[in-house]
Amino acid sequence: MNNLQEVWSKRFNHYINEVQKYMRFVFTGHLALVLVFVIGAVGYQYSEWLKVVSDAFPGEWVVAAIVGLILAFSRPVTLLREPDQVYLLPLESKMSYFFNRALNWTFWSQVGLAAVVYIIGIPLLNTVTKLSSTFIWLGLAVVVILKYLNVQIEFNYRYCNRGSNTFVDRIVRVVISILTVQAMLSSNFALAIIFVVLLIFYNSSLKRRVKVQPVPYEHFVKLEQNRMMGFYRFANYFTDVPHLRGSIRRRGWLNFVYNLIPYKKENAHNYLVFRTFIRTDDHFYLWVRLTFISGVIAIFVNIPIVIWVVAGALSFATTLQLKYALLSSSDFRMDRLYPIDSNLRKKAVQKVLRIFMVVQAFIVLICAIEQPLFFVPAIVVILISEITFIMSKDPSRE
Repeated sequence: MNNLQEVWSKRFNHYINEVQKYMRFVFTGHLALVLVFVIGAVGYQYSEWLKVVSDAFPGEWVVAAIVGLILAFSRPVTLLREPDQVYLLPLESKMSYFFNRALNWTFWSQVGLAAVVYIIGIPLLNTVTKLSSTFIWLGLAVVVILKYLNVQIEFNYRYCNRGSNTFVDRIVRVVISILTVQAMLSSNFALAIIFVVLLIFYNSSLKRRVKVQPVPYEHFVKLEQNRMMGFYRFANYFTDVPHLRGSIRRRGWLNFVYNLIPYKKENAHNYLVFRTFIRTDDHFYLWVRLTFISGVIAIFVNIPIVIWVVAGALSFATTLQLKYALLSSSDFRMDRLYPIDSNLRKKAVQKVLRIFMVVQAFIVLICAIEQPLFFVPAIVVILISEITFIMSKDPSRE
């Protein structure tokens, strides 16, 4: 037991340090500014919408559906590593302590999101329903209970079935969680209790199967690796993660872009940078995600200054991160074997970013077409991108 306690403590401390190390690059000044404007704008839009929402709007079902989906996605955080498949085998009979600590952390790290989403839905419930404050806050208590049960059930189901067919279990829990929250918000307390009892019996039956089966180390190790890889990919949008290697896809539907590059020796870097950007998932999807966010803000937010600030901040983030990613690559490239001026690569990166940032500006322009001064966000995107590329440091010279 003491050995497992020491293992868990070391793993947990390492995990927290790893998260803190990269999250300080995520929540920088410009992102905090964007979040303040976005949260303020969304809150304002939400409050204005509540003034005109119809009493017939199915607020209970909307809140229940969103919260139920969040509740059902309760992937366990085990912090297991690949060597544990060998070194923790002698302690298999005592692994319940390790997994109890893991499930406690999983619950407390995930319950906040479900609770916050439910609390955000309370003004809507007060507007379109006649629920008393008692029932609304009892609903929050039910959400917390449901989250605990979902965490336990998903872990036990994965344990029993070695990770196979988890989507079936998740669909069942999505349906039951939605119906439980909806029953509570419809003042049907008895029906909500019945659904909770069903989940308790379901969890108990899985627990009995867990006791007679060996620990599925391979599945939990793979699950943990995928979870951490998702976090590293997210952090890689904001800073360089040394041990992360992004996947490559051909994306044949974008082959026409290469035709924009004349077949000349001087254009070797242009061709390589175009292919690197388009075929590397981390680079390409970074541009897609930030462009998508800018477009969504331009469509749904009716406050011009917020759109301008968000468009500028995301243009800055896109340009800075892609410039660093495309210029700081330490991988071996064939162009290093040939007498090609290395300064041409920086010009090639600038050309690629200029083209795709103009595309981003055009998308934002189309999305903001019904807004006052709809052309300003597009101008902001292009100007901020150019200024960022010129003023930021060249990582290839560091």
